[in-house]
Amino acid sequence: MAQLNMNDNKPKVLVLLAAYNGREWLDEQIMSILNQQDVDIELVVSVDASSDGTEQYFEKLELEDSRVTLLPTGEKFGGAAPNFFRLIRDADFTNIDFISLADQDDIWYLDKLSRACTCLKEGVYDAYSSNVVAFWPNGKKALVDKAQRQTKYDYLFECSGPGCTFVLDIKLAAEIKSKIVRSYNKINTVWMHDWFCYNYSRFHGFKWYIDEKPSLLYRQHEENSVGANSGMRALITRVKVILNGDGFERVLNKAHFIGETNLYPIKLITKRSRLSFLKLACMSFSCRRKFHDKLFFFCVCIAFSIKGLH
Repeated sequence: MAQLNMNDNKPKVLVLLAAYNGREWLDEQIMSILNQQDVDIELVVSVDASSDGTEQYFEKLELEDSRVTLLPTGEKFGGAAPNFFRLIRDADFTNIDFISLADQDDIWYLDKLSRACTCLKEGVYDAYSSNVVAFWPNGKKALVDKAQRQTKYDYLFECSGPGCTFVLDIKLAAEIKSKIVRSYNKINTVWMHDWFCYNYSRFHGFKWYIDEKPSLLYRQHEENSVGANSGMRALITRVKVILNGDGFERVLNKAHFIGETNLYPIKLITKRSRLSFLKLACMSFSCRRKFHDKLFFFCVCIAFSIKGLH
């Protein structure tokens, strides 16, 4: 359980925001962060070298609001994951109770952080994520439901929800930070920062809560690094990634980085044999959370048990 630092008993939350050419959406996003209820906010921002005035926006905001810190700009990260890893490495966690991750374009519900902190302060869980409501420019909205019961190995093959919903207890956050600092020269082997955080946490015995109540509006647009994964186009893209072997390679890369190579599913993938994928297919219900994802995982493993993985 975190020891609160503020005299008024408000938890102190450090929000880590990664930005890249996001000026169009920043006004709504930043207002929803800085106006969070019943918490004390510090906001640290890392900007992947942009061309739309994003750096200038945060330079001005840093001067106007003492809660905002902009890390040195000009570096090209080339993706959300390396930008977030830089944030975790360089941000100061001193006198902080909880760490929260933020994208540049969502709209947070005003009780997003207070709800997460209330959950974590009970001492049962070390990390929090939640469902979100995806929304599109045409006004369409849809619930992105990630709050299914966690399974023995789901963390090896999927995330707990969008990283923009993550809130970590400082003990867990500090351990993740230490791992990133120690292995920063190898961090480029890790595909996504949020999946890494969930994976690392579960593997090391930390307890994770996935809230069925949405905590934010999750903006969908062409610039999304990873979106709501809805629709036929997203499904086709997902199938291509998995069937050409990239999905399993990402699983192996993350497992090697975290130190999970002795886990049985990882051993089966590493063998790359038809028999090993047949055995993995039999573990489908312990490797994913949603029922249809379990079936999809089973079919993929059966496909590789027929054609092999090279």
